[in-house]
Amino acid sequence: EEVFGPVLVMIPYDSEDDAVRIANNSKYGLSGGVLSADDDRALAIGRRIRTGTFSINGGNYFTPDVPFGGYKQSGIGREMGVAGLEEFLEIKAYAATVKG
Repeated sequence: EEVFGPVLVMIPYDSEDDAVRIANNSKYGLSGGVLSADDDRALAIGRRIRTGTFSINGGNYFTPDVPFGGYKQSGIGREMGVAGLEEFLEIKAYAATVKG
């Protein structure tokens, strides 16, 4: 189930690959995070986990220019930032033969 609210979910794992598999084995993907003394390892794990937001060693800090939204069945697009603005646009492509 997708959990909302200030909740910390901790699940045991055997390896980093196992942790990523567990995290990605969900139809949801709003937010995730990792605690690590090694920033490079934490970033590498964050790139592999399918969530719209990912925090390393702390909470999520959102500002109006940072897109917010989930992957998979979490959310219906992006809010905030350029990506959020683009969610409200309808893009049109034109093809025309012009004289001249």
